[in-house]
Amino acid sequence: MTGWRRLTSPRPYRLLTCTAAVGALLMTGCGVLPGASGGSREPITVVTWAPGGSTGPDSVNMAGMTAMARAYARWADNNGGLDGHKLRVVTCDEQDTSIGAGDCARRAVSEKAVAVVGSYSRHGSSFMASLEAAGIPYIGGYGASDEEFTSYDSYPVNGGQAALLAGNAKQLARSCDQVSVVRPDTLAGDGQAWLLNTGLKEEKRPAPADIRAAETATSYDEAAGQALEGAGKTGGCVTAVLGDRTPTFFDSFRRLEPSYGNVRISSVLGSIGQPLIDSTGGRNGPFEGAYVTGWYPESGDARWDGMREVIRKHAFGDNRIDPDDTGVQTTWIAYTALKGIVAAIDAPEITAGKVSVALNRGTRVDTGGLTPVLRWRFEDMLGSSAYPRIVNRKVNFQVVRKGRLVAEKKGFVDVTATLSEASAKG
Repeated sequence: MTGWRRLTSPRPYRLLTCTAAVGALLMTGCGVLPGASGGSREPITVVTWAPGGSTGPDSVNMAGMTAMARAYARWADNNGGLDGHKLRVVTCDEQDTSIGAGDCARRAVSEKAVAVVGSYSRHGSSFMASLEAAGIPYIGGYGASDEEFTSYDSYPVNGGQAALLAGNAKQLARSCDQVSVVRPDTLAGDGQAWLLNTGLKEEKRPAPADIRAAETATSYDEAAGQALEGAGKTGGCVTAVLGDRTPTFFDSFRRLEPSYGNVRISSVLGSIGQPLIDSTGGRNGPFEGAYVTGWYPESGDARWDGMREVIRKHAFGDNRIDPDDTGVQTTWIAYTALKGIVAAIDAPEITAGKVSVALNRGTRVDTGGLTPVLRWRFEDMLGSSAYPRIVNRKVNFQVVRKGRLVAEKKGFVDVTATLSEASAKG
């Protein structure tokens, strides 16, 4: 594991690993970081999973999330645990496959985890049923699968891509006369275009030019030309939501843009983030001036200082953990939620059932301003047919200035109305 060192804490830890195995019943690429036992309160076991070593052309690597979970465990146990409970974190490499996701879920069941916390998977249909059957709550997933916003067993901390797109429409409506949206030529892409259209219409802006693009293209010259035409010569904006292909699109866009005048670019976090901005030239790169909609405050905000301190003291130089990465931030927020839930239960033994009851009865979780105060009662949820489990319907408007994502507008922006309207008429 990159950057992992032998621990020197006076409390002994035991690090177990299991290599990738073949077959749906075998566990894939896992590690365990248990805290020392002892005291009057029983240890708590949780699981965090994310793809960490996948190498396919369209694979996702989010190893920083599991590394952040391990750093959190060391910090927690050096500070008395969670409400006196030692925290035992089991991590699993989900490998960005449906088999890997299912294996990690079965790992959570076999470990008798009280929750799966701060994890990433695009394969919700492969893991959620196992968690539901075992009654293990899924707290603070990244928001990469539909099941996170529909399953009664899921307790999301953000509004997923739907909230970002609804917010992006509002952000663009503030400055753009005409918008082109470049999105995948898929059913999911149709939903993205509908959300942006709904948000722009709500702000009395014209419908966007809808540009469909292949998810796996190596060049987007044709889509870039169509987007620039749709945005117009002046006062227009182009927003692209193509996941890890977004930088490829903007490479094509920048080659064509000089012929079209000054067009502003935009996207959402997950398609553009601070690590990408840094790697493409910072203030001299293609994203300078871009509008970006995110779930959380910009990474330089003082509200992230607690997370940065934990990383500095307990990550031991693990270079997989980037505090500017949205996945790492989501894992931090999810564990912050877990800490509040365990404290609210205030019992010698914590079980998955007790955690679920606390969540369903409306335990309030304060994340230090990184999100609104969270709780997951039925009345707190959006309740729409498309996004019933969303409880955090707030986003942040950011802009790239001098190579850094900074706040374009202070505070959270509520996108409840847009999500409800899009769901009702979609």
